Amino acid sequence: MNPLVIKGSGLTIENVVEVARYGRKVELAPEAIEKIKVCREMLEKKISAHEIMYGVNTGIGEFSEVVLDDEQVKQFQKYLVYNHAAGIGDPAPIEYVRGAMLGRINVHAHGNSGIRLEITQTLVELLNKEVTPFVCQKGSVGACGDLAPMSQIALLMMGEGHAYYKGELLTGKVAMEKAGIPVPGLKARDGLGTINGSNVLTAMSAIFLHDANNWLKQAEIAASMSLEALRANMKPYTALLHEVRGFKGAIRSALAIEKCVSGGDLKEGRVKCKVQDAYSMRSTPQVIGSAHDALAYARSQVEIELNGVGDNPIFFPDKNLALSGANFQGCPVSVPMDMAGYVITMVSVLSERRMNRLNNPALSVGLPAFLTKGAGMFSGLMLSQYTADMQIVEQKILSAPACIQSIPAAADQEDFVSMGMNTAIKNFQILDNAYGVLGIEFMAAAQALDFRKEEIEKFGTGTTKAWEVVRTHVDFLDIDRPLYPDHTKMKNLVKSCEILKEVEKTIGSLE
Repeated sequence: MNPLVIKGSGLTIENVVEVARYGRKVELAPEAIEKIKVCREMLEKKISAHEIMYGVNTGIGEFSEVVLDDEQVKQFQKYLVYNHAAGIGDPAPIEYVRGAMLGRINVHAHGNSGIRLEITQTLVELLNKEVTPFVCQKGSVGACGDLAPMSQIALLMMGEGHAYYKGELLTGKVAMEKAGIPVPGLKARDGLGTINGSNVLTAMSAIFLHDANNWLKQAEIAASMSLEALRANMKPYTALLHEVRGFKGAIRSALAIEKCVSGGDLKEGRVKCKVQDAYSMRSTPQVIGSAHDALAYARSQVEIELNGVGDNPIFFPDKNLALSGANFQGCPVSVPMDMAGYVITMVSVLSERRMNRLNNPALSVGLPAFLTKGAGMFSGLMLSQYTADMQIVEQKILSAPACIQSIPAAADQEDFVSMGMNTAIKNFQILDNAYGVLGIEFMAAAQALDFRKEEIEKFGTGTTKAWEVVRTHVDFLDIDRPLYPDHTKMKNLVKSCEILKEVEKTIGSLE
């Protein structure tokens, strides 16, 4: 794969995943290099003229009115990074940190940050040589950017902190020496210009949206399996029905489900079905569709942030102007991402309701109780529902929005913050549970289809392929056995996207 050229625009969520997760190399566009140089030259002229600029020759936060002398300016960036490197606990996954560095490089590429080119080029080298700073995941309130985690990245600019290199956690100095990366040091503006943006929560959000989209497509595949097993009336999945209402997500979802069941007896009208099914069956395109629409909106906001100048202060060389504001504020990302998280919970609830119908003999249209041939002696998938329910309750607890949870900080100078890092962290916890819930529906649906084979000759092409993949990992439950290995296998199977890949390879893209 060719290196990703960073120019301050055009960065997508997929690009973030390519660099953060799969190690794609990056390089600065020549025009970005020139913009960074021009902006730095303007800043240095202003410093020489003793023009007062926030975070350059003043303190920060409540100390923004404290003007620093020339000697203090030289030392200030170091102590700024030191006191902001105040996170706690476990390290953030490497892909989150790599994504944050990519986002910061793209901010610098605009030429509005006043940072030295050496700082940006060092971030590029860290990515390309796979040196990843050790960053505590917790500590950011999502305004003045992700200061705590970004400061642990900035420590490497002084040859300090810690970093992973070739699978080993080393001191920052040793990691950079082994990778052959010079330590650039920090001069005026360099520290704040490295840390003052919501880059970690934005990178996490980008990765989440990529993974959540893949999960939603698998939710449609699992729904298709359950619908065939429950002998659903497939007319509610006709695209025309959704086109007349107009929601793009519902149209997309209906088409995806129709694609999965196409070629099967149910879709072709060779199986008797009810005139009207329960909401958990017939409103699936509307529910999953609304999640698609929510993720699409969140994607638009995250990509704006990825390609914008999230910094403070911001410099405009063509106007010889420095402006201090609040472009580090994480709310434009945290608000849509709170929604992105709770729609995954919503679709998980829908999945569990279909799984309930597969288990319940009063609702399953002739399937054996709890999907076992030996009801009474055996309990089948009765307890699988318990496990799904536990995970959904956790999802519901996590679905309360974080963006309304501000706690004032910095002596009330920073009296409203986004708490976007809380949003980003809990979204991955929601998604982790969603893998488990959907894995259980897949397992139940595959079990139900095995029973239906006695009555239905042919299932949809996509449904059949999904069933085949499930059966390569989990056997039919003929007699009761401990189910925790199966549940965990199914969770990992959904997370791996193997079902999705095989189904799309067979019937084409579900988007």
